[in-house]
Amino acid sequence: MKKHFFAFSLIACAVGVTLPTQAFAVKLYGAGSLRDSLTEVAESFNEKYGIAVETRFGPSGLTREFIEQEFSETGKSADVFASADIDNPQTLFEEGLSEPVVNFTSNRMTAVLRSGLGVTSDNLLDFLLKPEIKLGTSTPVADPSGNYAWEIFDKSDRVTPGSSQILKNKALQLVGGNPNAPIVPNGKNNLVYFLEETKQADIFLAYYTSGKTAQATEGGENLQIVELPGYLATKANYGLTTLKNADPDGEKLVEYILSQKGQEILAKYGFSAPSTSVPEHQGAGGILLAVGVAFILNKKLIKKQLIKIAQDR
Repeated sequence: MKKHFFAFSLIACAVGVTLPTQAFAVKLYGAGSLRDSLTEVAESFNEKYGIAVETRFGPSGLTREFIEQEFSETGKSADVFASADIDNPQTLFEEGLSEPVVNFTSNRMTAVLRSGLGVTSDNLLDFLLKPEIKLGTSTPVADPSGNYAWEIFDKSDRVTPGSSQILKNKALQLVGGNPNAPIVPNGKNNLVYFLEETKQADIFLAYYTSGKTAQATEGGENLQIVELPGYLATKANYGLTTLKNADPDGEKLVEYILSQKGQEILAKYGFSAPSTSVPEHQGAGGILLAVGVAFILNKKLIKKQLIKIAQDR
């Protein structure tokens, strides 16, 4: 954990704070894939309510460890945590460090390719398995995107036995908190840098939203986004939680993220509607994932549901 915490500290220094820090600003920690969208949400929230938002973005696994470290040292951390998965915020909830988790938006994994490869969904797995093809991923455990990539590899085994280990062995963990990863120059988009500029990877397993951002970045116009075939398709459900001892305005920010305006901003960046399914292992917290979706449409409904759950306990 110390190694991951140190790595996150370096990342935090690199990403900095995206909005001005003011007294009583709400502190929002978010996944790196949410940087652009939640920065806009935070700006819109500030315009509406006059409440400043201090943001920090980075790999969700390392962020969760950073939050735990802050609690152990000071008894307080950020006000809101927006993760690229459910498991990391759910861990904080189970540790008593946050409120129940809601699934506030969803993403999906895709293959982002450098120009000129001619890959399609139908032949994607064949290309991934070619020895000469350099495959980039994020870092498992430290970053959910890396976990999702490993999930894709495991799914490939059902079609081509033995392929999972081949892909895990060849995967280059170029982003997501790997302390041995190459340093991306400030201001550079990760995917554009590795796929087009340095060509350290030919194919990168990344979120759809990350691919869209890369295509809109200078130098990334020719990048190709290939959807995964059905047998490899992997969805990413994002979890949102209010942390223990949070500023009351943190709850207001959560409401705004779940509101129609917040969801419209997320959709503009390529995110999809949150899932209404409840993962079995979530227990009471999982019930509130579905309740959180209803909250988008009706604040009164979630209040009734919360009261009912509390009474049932």
